Amino acid sequence: MRIGELAETVGVTTRTVRHYHQLGLLPEPERRSNGYRDYGLRHAVVLARIRRLTELGLGLTEVRDVLADDAGRDLVEVLTELDEDLARQESAIRERRARLRTLLDSGELPAEGPVSPELTAVFSELTHTSTTSTLPADSPMAAKDREMLALLDTVATPAERARIMDLVGSAVATPDAVARAHEAYALLDALADTEHPVDPADPRVDEAARALAACVPAALLPEGSPVDQDSGFLRAFYADFAPAQAEAIRRMLRLVTRGRA
Repeated sequence: MRIGELAETVGVTTRTVRHYHQLGLLPEPERRSNGYRDYGLRHAVVLARIRRLTELGLGLTEVRDVLADDAGRDLVEVLTELDEDLARQESAIRERRARLRTLLDSGELPAEGPVSPELTAVFSELTHTSTTSTLPADSPMAAKDREMLALLDTVATPAERARIMDLVGSAVATPDAVARAHEAYALLDALADTEHPVDPADPRVDEAARALAACVPAALLPEGSPVDQDSGFLRAFYADFAPAQAEAIRRMLRLVTRGRA
């Protein structure tokens, strides 16, 4: 058989046959006097087996192990490993679909999403209106806070994420607590006046710091938190705010950690 006839017989392409030759999976036949390869029945049998194995999901390295006489791994061993791997993938897909279904059924997909169900619940609490709140719906500080929570939700370990979300959820569990958070956001938003930059010595900076400190659970900051440490992350964090806002947040952190002592 010519290479085209072999490929058509087994149901693959000639390019696939040549690729298997290059990888050493399929022996190359000798060439006839006219220069063409002459494939026999044995080539078709081996090629068909390669096709069946790859259709099961085996990689070409695993196929080589199965085909090699001295590989030390039989087909049962390779297929058992493949079955176990597929079972793990199947379990992971079920978990991902369950999470997606929870998000879709909740009817509340935050702009920062997808986030954990726990953080989605916190965001829902923070967006509840309060009779004592004057927070605009598009508060820049509220948006930054949500982004930071989404970052923590992503990078924290599962245990730390659970701890943080429990603390934050408790901090906004009542209408009064939500109102206090809205008030703090509004005070911080007022410090971002780009036309008339607020001096960090302005009394409003202290007022915003104290309002924010009243909303932040002390336990949210682990012992030894580098409040004043000149780290790359803190520099990037503070740089995202207007100078007066950054100073209010620094003072808030000091107030919270001092109050814990």
